[in-house]
Amino acid sequence: MSDDRKLGFFALVALVVGSMIGGGVFSLPSDIAQGAHPGAILLGWLITGVGMISLALVYQSLASRKPDLDGGVYSYARAGFGEYIGFNSAWGYWISAWLGTVAFITLLFGAIGYFFPVFGEGNNLASILGGSLVLWSVHFLALRGVREAALVNLVTTIAKLVPLIVFLVLVTLGFNADLFSSDFWGTGGAFEWSSVMAQVKSTMMVTLWVFIGIEGAVVVSGRAKNRKDVGTATLVGLVGTLVIYVLVSITSLGVMARGDLVGLPNPTTAYILESVVGPWGATLINLGLIVSLLGAILGWTLLAAETPYVAAKDGVLPRLFAKENANGAPVASLWITNGLIQLFLVLILFSSGTYQAVYTIASAAILIPYMFSALYQFKLVVTGESYGPEESRVGDLAIGAIASVYSFWLIYAAGLDYLLMCAVLYAPGAFFFWKAKYESGKSAFSPSNFLISGGLSVAAVLALTLMYKGVISPL
Repeated sequence: MSDDRKLGFFALVALVVGSMIGGGVFSLPSDIAQGAHPGAILLGWLITGVGMISLALVYQSLASRKPDLDGGVYSYARAGFGEYIGFNSAWGYWISAWLGTVAFITLLFGAIGYFFPVFGEGNNLASILGGSLVLWSVHFLALRGVREAALVNLVTTIAKLVPLIVFLVLVTLGFNADLFSSDFWGTGGAFEWSSVMAQVKSTMMVTLWVFIGIEGAVVVSGRAKNRKDVGTATLVGLVGTLVIYVLVSITSLGVMARGDLVGLPNPTTAYILESVVGPWGATLINLGLIVSLLGAILGWTLLAAETPYVAAKDGVLPRLFAKENANGAPVASLWITNGLIQLFLVLILFSSGTYQAVYTIASAAILIPYMFSALYQFKLVVTGESYGPEESRVGDLAIGAIASVYSFWLIYAAGLDYLLMCAVLYAPGAFFFWKAKYESGKSAFSPSNFLISGGLSVAAVLALTLMYKGVISPL
């Protein structure tokens, strides 16, 4: 790929910010308050901030120490733990990315429904038809090439920040400290460890969801003009986004009682601002959300298609996924990815699935790729690979350890139901791995690979059984 078609620093930052700031932030106040009070929410943000910053530093370090690994979350898992683990990391990341796009399209038409009630909450027939039109419009834009799509993402990223800044300024001016501090811990008075920790746990999938996209620059690192920009862009994008998220969730609890906040429809920031300044506030936020989601859908389409494309080039997905068009876009990967998104949009119509249900599954699906990225950093430090004999490893060891512990904590916080549902999506991947190995004339399953595949299959059967019995819901 010629250098003039590659991505510069600001395009990489915009890809990170644009991927993270999608629709989640506009519904963040009520989503995070569903199961937590102000004190627990602050603790949840503290854990998330430490965990996500450590994860960003992991990606910064890996981008610097392993510049030859162009597939980000997939490449790190493959290099550290073998082809089948790498494949599952790519597969899980792919699932998360296209499910995230499904969630964004659902929320998009919920926002449009504010102006045109025919779209309802984003999960009726009109919304699915409109969402399909948006999906395939983005698809054909992405086919023009990653650089062109990334430039559009840069413009929408700037546009989406304006209503968020207006929201923060106006809501901060209306902030009531007494309202914010009432029943601070949700225990009616004194701090109770078990209650507060349960509340903190309830915030984890919400905070993870709004940060998915942190790896955006890493995933397309092979298309960066300067590989050194990848890690810096990831860190800059994360810190700026973290500040916005914390302020949006905390200031909202100072202008509206938690009980009222939880009952608001999506996007909740629109109705919060409306309570402060009147109807024009809701109009501004909904317009901002529409622009934001259009940009996020584009950004996530790029991320969703890129990972299987890189994995196929490495021979762990069938060759079909590696096919490019004349613009260098991963054409087959785009068609397959967007076909699956279309299928799930239809499923949402018949299941009445919600934005929150879809994004929780998408969040759970990405836990494995994040975990193996953190563990790979830890492994490099322990083995000394890529380190000079006199080079200190203490800082990187701490970063790798914190990111790894945070990843395990997220898996625990996700809960068994959503992890079982993820197994249903992970298990079919074994066929595609076998197909890729068959194409290259290699054996697909060692004893350890067979054990992993078998475990996923058992979990998938259990999940389907529980779904059939109505114990858990697929959406």
